[in-house]
Amino acid sequence: MKKRIGFLLLCMFCVSWAIHAQITVKGVILDADTKEPLIGASIFEPNSKLGTVSDLDGSFTLKLPSSGEKVIEITYVGYLSRKESINIKNEVLHNMETILMKPDVVALGDVVVTSSVAIRRKTPVALSVIEPTQLEYKLGTQEFPEILKSTPSVYATKQGGGFGDARVNIRGFASENVAVMVNGVPVNDMEWGGVYWSNWTGLSDVARSVQVQRGLGASKVSAPSVGGLINIQTKTTDAEKGGSVYYGMGNDNYSKIAFNVSTGLTENKWAVTLLGSKTWGANYILGTEFNSYSYFLNISKIINDQHTLSFTGTGSPQEHVQRYNGDMLLISEWQKVKERYKFNPTYGFDSQGVRKTANFNHYHKPQLSLNHYWTIDESSSLSTALYLSIGDGGGYAWRGNLSSSLYGTNTSTGMLNTTYRKGDYGYMDYGKLEAENADSPTNPNGSQAVITDSRNNHIWVGLLSSYTKKLTQEIELTGGLDLRYYEGLHDAYIVDLMGGSFFIDPARATVTADNSKNAGNPAWVNKKLKEGDIVYRDNTGYVAQSGVFGQVEYTKDNLSTFISGSISNNTYWKVDRFYYDNAKSDVGNFLGYTIKGGANYNLTSMQNVFANIGYVSRAPFMSGGYFTNIHQSNATNPNAVNEKLFSVELGYGFTSKYFTASLNAYNTMWMDKTMVSKLSGTDDSYINMEGLDALHQGVELEMTCKPINDLTLKGMVSVGNWRWNSNATGYAYNKDGQAVDKAGNPVKPLSPEHAKSEVNLKGVKVGNSAQTTMALEAKYKLLKDFTVGADFTYYGHNYANFTISSPSAGSTPSYNTPWMIPEAGLVDLNAQYHFKIGNLDATLLGNVNNLLDQTYISDAKDLNISGSTPSTWENVSVMYGFGRTYSVAIKVKF
Repeated sequence: MKKRIGFLLLCMFCVSWAIHAQITVKGVILDADTKEPLIGASIFEPNSKLGTVSDLDGSFTLKLPSSGEKVIEITYVGYLSRKESINIKNEVLHNMETILMKPDVVALGDVVVTSSVAIRRKTPVALSVIEPTQLEYKLGTQEFPEILKSTPSVYATKQGGGFGDARVNIRGFASENVAVMVNGVPVNDMEWGGVYWSNWTGLSDVARSVQVQRGLGASKVSAPSVGGLINIQTKTTDAEKGGSVYYGMGNDNYSKIAFNVSTGLTENKWAVTLLGSKTWGANYILGTEFNSYSYFLNISKIINDQHTLSFTGTGSPQEHVQRYNGDMLLISEWQKVKERYKFNPTYGFDSQGVRKTANFNHYHKPQLSLNHYWTIDESSSLSTALYLSIGDGGGYAWRGNLSSSLYGTNTSTGMLNTTYRKGDYGYMDYGKLEAENADSPTNPNGSQAVITDSRNNHIWVGLLSSYTKKLTQEIELTGGLDLRYYEGLHDAYIVDLMGGSFFIDPARATVTADNSKNAGNPAWVNKKLKEGDIVYRDNTGYVAQSGVFGQVEYTKDNLSTFISGSISNNTYWKVDRFYYDNAKSDVGNFLGYTIKGGANYNLTSMQNVFANIGYVSRAPFMSGGYFTNIHQSNATNPNAVNEKLFSVELGYGFTSKYFTASLNAYNTMWMDKTMVSKLSGTDDSYINMEGLDALHQGVELEMTCKPINDLTLKGMVSVGNWRWNSNATGYAYNKDGQAVDKAGNPVKPLSPEHAKSEVNLKGVKVGNSAQTTMALEAKYKLLKDFTVGADFTYYGHNYANFTISSPSAGSTPSYNTPWMIPEAGLVDLNAQYHFKIGNLDATLLGNVNNLLDQTYISDAKDLNISGSTPSTWENVSVMYGFGRTYSVAIKVKF
């Protein structure tokens, strides 16, 4: 008995000694550049085989069994690994110094010139960051913009559902009012401001992180955005030698292969990274096959301690069949087609049973940039990027007298076109058109409808240069140049005569005596055109933009403030070779400017507040702003003026070990929006609307919680109130820019006969984007190497899109609030498993989107917005979102 008691006491003593001897190591892990906390970084001590992960504020606590010399290994996806040697003496608690992790790129300071990176608790903007791990395990078969759907006030949809046809809205502003930048270089179209995401599908392969700045943002360019900024930073040059291979597959024969390889930084200070991928499949929507490649090359050279050069080339050549977004149907029509919501209204066959489509898109837009970073001295530096973008490709379209009958949907009614359809709700019968177009005594006029390729080729060169000078320890000055030049070719040529031997272009007959190109010349108007001949349009648009920007930033202790401004001049002109004899249009010049200011104050180590205010005077877009129609004639909008924007925002942030939150409120007034709207019931007349104002205001909340080590919860809610805030007025003009009366006859501009219209829009809700969104994400590490996650996303108060058009010149129509799309909630599931294949690290990835196969409407167009009768579901054309989709993939690193 005494022996047992003695043994028990000995055991208790040993346990007590062990507990007493246990050492607690604490530290904080931050991004070396932005000082952002790195959440979920791995901390490991190899001798004891013990490890942990960092919390929401970047802090960690690691329990070790003994003191002495230790090596702590820190790893995080997208960052260079670190080993920290520590010597733990006779102490219970050992505090390590702050550990700064460097991204896995050779990037001294700001090689990515004006990367527009915002820093939490310093830059006073509303900010969300998509980390590399999220891109890897959550994207699956989704389009790149859809990865942002859990971000406050962001609404992303696939539109028609073709590969790369997604769109994204921020705070109710459409894509043309959201700046998209890749490594600080702008990519928005120079003519109309939007982004064709099909040209950038490869970004999902090369993105290192994605930062969404809502509102005016912190971009260092002369012409800022209105709704927000999406800044994508690529994997510039991997600093460690190695690479990876990837294979993925999914629903509807989706397949993807990819690789990347890096030399690492050589002894001669060179580094090269090469990435490539191919993605192909049939896609979820009927008849929307696609084939896409992407490539990325970066070559960097550290010349010396002062100079670094970096060349980057990236592109995504692709071709895909579309379901035209205009092919939205009435809800009642969708119920009658056999494929239901996968149905493609233009899907059909010719007389030989061969698939035919005019909804085909092909494009390649490589972007090349040469970046130079010069460390002038300890307090100053100069970053410069010279970039080139070359666009080559286009999209198919129907042309001819019967073209309107060959699109799947009558856009004005939302009904299926049945003239060339096998049965009222079957596939398109293009063989019927071929028979009608064939040469015969009853058809002396050739093809009445042909397929054309509308090309949009361009060359865009630009220079961005930014100089930074630290005047004192607290004051930093930044200034720079933003120069851009753009030429865009627009023409269309016949690719398929559809059974006929020639085509007479009806667009030629619209050339009037006021035009100098063969007006009234029967030989030109009635020329029998063959495949390869130009039809419909032939012109080149030019944009020249020059600007300067500057910023002064003051940082001391817990306070960080800035004031910035810019001036830019946009020059537009066009040379037309179709309606005119190589004639140059009137040249438009628009001088714009911005002024912004903001401040962030860190109340405590966990709390901060910020505010920003700004005023923008922005040039109208070239297409639909200065020109009434970029694709036809040289007619300009004489009423075009700068759009103005005034924005105020307040925010609060809280950061702790287990919980972080950010809350912000914004109020944005958009004034003098210029809009060119087609006059209803006519083919060639337009109303140049002006004086259109909108109010966008709302509240956004974003939270992250880590209740236990292996569980992370994220959530967001955003509530917006976006509405038109004025009535607009405008005068009517024909396609040649001539003032017209109510009957469309030319009159003297601004004369009593000149038709003027007013559109009563005040109080009408802004459509095309959900005004209430919510999201909840749960991520749980079931096992050491196995993690599962689930996302819930909610959309509410989503009003249908609508077109502002006057029913007749000289009238004053009233508009109702458009139909509200039913609310929707979607659940996505994802999982990842890390394992070894020999000595190689491998990851198995799985995604299921819309797990519950929820039927929901993603896009809608109200066909009855004007008038005194409110719209109902019966007169709204819609597009349904995708049902359940899935993908699995494996990635092996070497």
